[in-house]
Amino acid sequence: MFGRKKQARSAPPLPVAQTVPKGYAAQAAWRTAAQSSMERSLYASLRGAVPLVDAAIGKIVRLLGTFRLVTDDPAAQAEADAFVRDVRSNGTARGLAAFVCDYMDCLLTYGEAVGEMLLNADRSGVCALYNANPDDVRIVAGSSPMEPVVCRAADGKPVERQSLVVVSLLNQKRGTVRGTSLLEGLPFVSGILLRIFQSIKNNWERAGDLRFAVTYDPKDGSFSEESARQIADEWKKAMRSDSVCDFVSVGDVRVRVIGAENQMPDCQVPVRVLLEQMVAKLGIPPFLLGMSWSSTERMSAQQADILTSELEYYRMAAETAVRKIMETHLRLAGYATDFRLVWNDINLQDAVELSQARLNNARAAQLEKEYGLEGDNA
Repeated sequence: MFGRKKQARSAPPLPVAQTVPKGYAAQAAWRTAAQSSMERSLYASLRGAVPLVDAAIGKIVRLLGTFRLVTDDPAAQAEADAFVRDVRSNGTARGLAAFVCDYMDCLLTYGEAVGEMLLNADRSGVCALYNANPDDVRIVAGSSPMEPVVCRAADGKPVERQSLVVVSLLNQKRGTVRGTSLLEGLPFVSGILLRIFQSIKNNWERAGDLRFAVTYDPKDGSFSEESARQIADEWKKAMRSDSVCDFVSVGDVRVRVIGAENQMPDCQVPVRVLLEQMVAKLGIPPFLLGMSWSSTERMSAQQADILTSELEYYRMAAETAVRKIMETHLRLAGYATDFRLVWNDINLQDAVELSQARLNNARAAQLEKEYGLEGDNA
């Protein structure tokens, strides 16, 4: 059918904002605001050093859930369902959800994420999706911060087809094309926490592997270097033996544990305070991270509601990228129909509460009908 195929339309250029300084692009203001590779390495090492941070980001990505596309055209619906289910993602994965998970993981960690759509040989649709390494690309501004441009980090040149690139910035900094990482502000707190853990490690290495001080006081007052060396050798033999070995000496020999009079500093309070700061920044309830902090059932419900609002915010960031990908694929496939992105319920508890609310409304409507009260509520 020759009339069905339509040319993909490019979006009209955005006007330049009046509040942007003159010569914005010529001054290359993005150079002073670009995220450095050292900052990205810091965020990556932070996830590797603090398991709580890595677990929180992983749970946020998984709790975003899955989605489906709804269109009014049955043919476009079948094409969209097949694409969401079977599109290749990063070489080994399948499905649009796999791409979104990796995309959001990068967005939360670094505040910036770049994806690319790969077309079929005949340009009849998108055949694969690729999440770019943040170190391989650089996001710069065009004529204004309203127009982010993706460049290759190796030569600084913009990629040829910007329409096939998906860019997302988390909490975009005003006047720049730079996003804000979810981990911003945590390196200082995490540094203190890791220092406490390192101190605990060193102290337990000393306290767990005891060190002894052996003092020899001969009764007759005679002392020789040879006798001291013999006592030291016998003590080492007794301590390093695989089996039980007695230490026998002549004279007044006293053995004491080095540091036995000292006490291990209590680290529960400072660690708790630091973890509270990290949990507040990440927005994940403590019980989801395995922390058995004292909380009431009402407090846990409120924390779950707050998490739901956080996930809704991150869903909006993911939906922007998904809509551009689906619009490009459907236009190239010859479908100009509109579509809706429908997310699944965030958790089962929400579904149960919604079904209970619908049941209560149905019972109320039935009672109103039985007693003839429909007109009173109209």
